[in-house]
Amino acid sequence: MNIIRALFIGILIWIIGVTAFTVFFEIPFLEDSYPQANIGLVIVVPFLVWNGAKMYYRKGALTHGIVTGLIMLTASAALDALITVPMLIIPFGGSYASFFGSLDFWLIAAEFIGVVFLYWLLKIRTVNTN
Repeated sequence: MNIIRALFIGILIWIIGVTAFTVFFEIPFLEDSYPQANIGLVIVVPFLVWNGAKMYYRKGALTHGIVTGLIMLTASAALDALITVPMLIIPFGGSYASFFGSLDFWLIAAEFIGVVFLYWLLKIRTVNTN
């Protein structure tokens, strides 16, 4: 297991994810921009995470997908705690509790881990059991 590579990929996913969230937030489509941005993020996250898993596993890693997903998610959540919440949530009246306690956060986190697990299941485990 290459923890550094998994953390680095989690950071890349976070950077692109926060950028996507911000873009979706700024596009005037729905009356309330926050749910709009979360819907956009839910759509973008599977593509980001699938490609992140592809990057991680291309060097021959065999680490279980849930473990890899948890490590990548930990990097992203840590950056949320250090940067996203203080810079994008608290100035608009939110808090750490409102961010990390929201169903949106946990659904996206489950989606994150689930996509890495699915990639591992379909591309890594299947190949190595044949």
